Parts: sequence; structure tokens; C-alpha cells
Amino acid sequence: MDLIWNQIIELCEKLSNTTYENLSKIIRLEAAGSGQKAKQLDDSMQNDLEFWMGGGTCFSMTWFLYQSLLDLGLKATLIMGHKKNHRNTHCALILTYQRKEYFLDPGYLIFDPLEIPRLENPNSMFPLRPNSVQLTRTKDSLFLYTGSFQAPMKLRFEFDLAGVSLLDYNRYWEESFYKEMMEYPVLNRLDKKNGIQYYYQKGNLVTRTGEGSKIQKIEEDQQVRVLSELFHLKPEIVEKALLILKN
Repeated sequence: MDLIWNQIIELCEKLSNTTYENLSKIIRLEAAGSGQKAKQLDDSMQNDLEFWMGGGTCFSMTWFLYQSLLDLGLKATLIMGHKKNHRNTHCALILTYQRKEYFLDPGYLIFDPLEIPRLENPNSMFPLRPNSVQLTRTKDSLFLYTGSFQAPMKLRFEFDLAGVSLLDYNRYWEESFYKEMMEYPVLNRLDKKNGIQYYYQKGNLVTRTGEGSKIQKIEEDQQVRVLSELFHLKPEIVEKALLILKN
């Protein structure tokens, strides 16, 4: 592959070490008082992973990747994802490179550029670890399915291929601070080297490998230690966010 493609892969690999988490988002909202102001506190606006509080949700992770691809002189398009009756709740992007289009969804831990299928052959499978990915396209939409060795493929999101304006993207980002998922901790991290996914929500930790999944209840007095270690977050961030959620 050429030098630019190597830079793309290097960027995606670096981002894959970032945790999807809403704890820093909860802290920012508490400090700023509004979604609009909290978004401006998001460290991904600085476009530098080293200054992140530890991670972010799909909007900040996708925004970082989008800005970084533009800095490389590449064409990238932000796209919004819909799930059942909930529209514009998720985001990803399309990278156009050498007459091909690639799907990237860091908020769903998809850090590999996946070539988007053409209409004449609208389905593509990607055996990622621990979750396989299927992309299905129509004229106007792209459908994301994921599954594992023991679980069938399940539709996760439908994306509008036309893309979204920066104005609307930022509006949906601000609105995301008031979604139901901001009422409890949500953390998601991919150990890409070993093909392991760690997912935490509402006190339960799911560890997923290519062989299957296991669920573990994390007791309240262990949450700060376990979450900070497993999801590579500073203990003070975990503790502060959990305290905000209690009050």
C-alpha cells in the first residue's frame, strides 16, 4: 500500500486504543450546564488524542477521526445512524480514497476501514474479532450488522449515505448530552490485538471473545478500581462521574 494509506491505518490503530465512554461526557455536562457548552469542553475539539480525558462517545471519536482525515488532505463524509424509532442517535463516517468508499465507525469500535459494497453486489462480510461485521447497501442507505461465533448477525444501525451537514452534526452532538444513556455509565473498549471486547453498563461487565461472552456483576465498592483499570481511565474521572450520577 502507499504512504497515505499507511498513514490512515496508523491513525485508525492509534484511535483503537481509545475507550468509548460517557463518564467524561457526564462530567463536562455537569461543569458546563448545557449540551452546547459541554461540547466545546470536549477534548477531541483540540484534535489531539493525548489531551483527551480518556475517551468519548461516538460523536467525539468520529469528529477526531474526521478532522484527522481532512488534515491528511482526504475526503471524509460524516453520516448519521438510526435505530428503530430513534433517529440521529449514532454517527460514523465514509472515507473516499482512490475511487473507493470505506466505512469507519469508531463509536462502535470499528477501526478498520471497511470497503462499502457497490449496488450490483450489495452485501459484504468482514470477519473482525471478536465481532464479525456485515455491510448492506441500498441506493440511499447503508445497514450495519454485527454478530459473533455464537450469535447471529443483528441489525445495529441504518445510515444515510448522503451524509450530514456540519451544522446538523453539531446539533445532534449537543442533543446527545440529554439522551437516556447519560443516566448511567456506558463504557466500551476493544483489545484489538487479542480480539477481546469489554462492555460495561448499569453495573454489568460483558467480556466478549471469539468463543463467546460472559457477564460479570461489578459491585459498587469495586467499580472505580475495576473500571479505571479495565477501560484505561483515570480513577478520579470514574469516581467523579459516578458521584454525579448518584446525586
